[in-house]
Amino acid sequence: MCGICGEIRFDNHSPDLNFIRLANDIQTPRGPDAEGVFAQNNIAFGHRRLKIMDLSDASQQPLYDPALGLAVVFNGAIYNHRELRSELEGQGYKFYSDGDTEVVLKAYHAWGRECLSRFNGMFALAVWERDSGKTLLARDRLGIKPLYFQHDAKALRFASFMPALAKAPGFSAKINPKALNMYLNFHSVTPAPDTIFEGIYKVQPGTWMELDKSGNINTGSYWSLTFGMQPGDEAMTAEDWRDRLLEALFASVRRRNNAAVEVGVLLSGGVDSSLLVGLLAEVVPDGFQTFSIGFEAVGGEEGDEFHYSDIIANHFNTRHHKIQIASDRMFSALPKAIDAMSEPMVSHDCVAFYLLSQEVSKYCRVVQSGQGADEVFGGYHWYPPLVGAQDPYACYREAFFDRSYEEYRQTVQPRWIAPDYAGEFVKQHFLRPGADDPVDKALRLDMSVMLVDDPVKRVDNMTMSAGLEARVPFLDHELVELAARIPSPLKVRDEGKWILKEAARRVIPHQVIDRPKGYFPVPALKYLRGTILEWVKEALSTQSARERGLFDQAYVDNLLLSPDMHITPLRGSKLWQLGLLELWLQRHNL
Repeated sequence: MCGICGEIRFDNHSPDLNFIRLANDIQTPRGPDAEGVFAQNNIAFGHRRLKIMDLSDASQQPLYDPALGLAVVFNGAIYNHRELRSELEGQGYKFYSDGDTEVVLKAYHAWGRECLSRFNGMFALAVWERDSGKTLLARDRLGIKPLYFQHDAKALRFASFMPALAKAPGFSAKINPKALNMYLNFHSVTPAPDTIFEGIYKVQPGTWMELDKSGNINTGSYWSLTFGMQPGDEAMTAEDWRDRLLEALFASVRRRNNAAVEVGVLLSGGVDSSLLVGLLAEVVPDGFQTFSIGFEAVGGEEGDEFHYSDIIANHFNTRHHKIQIASDRMFSALPKAIDAMSEPMVSHDCVAFYLLSQEVSKYCRVVQSGQGADEVFGGYHWYPPLVGAQDPYACYREAFFDRSYEEYRQTVQPRWIAPDYAGEFVKQHFLRPGADDPVDKALRLDMSVMLVDDPVKRVDNMTMSAGLEARVPFLDHELVELAARIPSPLKVRDEGKWILKEAARRVIPHQVIDRPKGYFPVPALKYLRGTILEWVKEALSTQSARERGLFDQAYVDNLLLSPDMHITPLRGSKLWQLGLLELWLQRHNL
């Protein structure tokens, strides 16, 4: 797991090594173990390394093979790298390291872009061909690893962390009105390729982008997800689906135990993380570490789920760490959590994952985490109402969107009022072929868009801020492909994730499965009071906020009168949403 960056020039100038050094410095938390720079002709690559697969210097990056004429920077983990290595050795390739980076380089030499389809893992990468001058950028199927880029007539720059690009010479941080519309409506999610800034983009999940030496760009997709049963699936019973699901989950957890260091689990106490503990216990019977976090209660709303995480930790005899966070510590950590955000993220549990990651990294360098189960197996409250819905778009919008289009027009100042980009985006996504069932339409949208730019990005940013690698077994692409075939009624039955819970019953205690559904509780960010409320007020009234002029003052004043009364359908604070965006821009000096 690492941070990567680079610059490819098209104007006969040498790459800007100062930018590479700056980007490497900014991305140091993503890779605290080593730093590297490679520059030749019109390209320069930078890398920050977190040693996980191969602890030796033989896997140092950027990796350049003069015999093959290839250089690579790679962020992520290829879980099947040993199998691919054996196949490549059978073709005559020689290896001098024990890691996955060299496998990536030689797989590209052997199979070109087709190597992407052979990788099982999470990755963002850039490969440069010395002889042709071509550069390939690519991102894993489900967007687990980030990859941002800028492009103009002179150069293309890329990085793992967007603020590193925003600090590049000559960049003007202009707000993207389309992205602002998405942020305020679609739960702070800005779908790729857009970002909150004009001129900075994201490589879309499951795609590649190829540049020739003149700067011409060719793009393509190497993976897509189709929902619905395949021939022969009609004969499958619920028990058959349960057994196949459990088998695929076990394979995914086993793959993600592939490391040269110990792998732990982030244990929230919910079904998803508890199931990961139960499955990993079959792989590592001698025990491993688990980690839970809790906050102080606010207004009678509990701030921890230790009761349930204790059940699992005791049942499987893990080396368990319970981390209790006092309110004053959360307040002091909030600015640092915002600093760690590659893009503004409004979800309350960002600070929870930030603090959890800081603590976990003292004991462990790799953890498995349960993100993705709700999106893959239908665990959210907005899925059951979609069953048989005549207007799936309207049903989804009512449950998911943070505000109506009319309220959005009241939220921003007149110059930022834009068309209903968020509504049109969801409407068009639902109309695409490949998902006929209304529930499947929502699952596909959430899996390919919302999941990428909310839970998964949040976990990547917060864990990597502490030099901690998070692996997400529920997003194994083979498991996701299997889940897309399972009929939606088996997912949304009994308030959701029924088929996953049935599989879990064969692994973990029923008390955790049959409990009320919980969320990562951070009540102090749902009900803004005291220190946090004053901080948000100050951020929205600063000179920079007034000059930026994003939000209508009358709307802001109305929120400030009674913050607790303005909660989104997804249980978030509308005031925090506005304040977080301003705080993020100010913290990054943008």
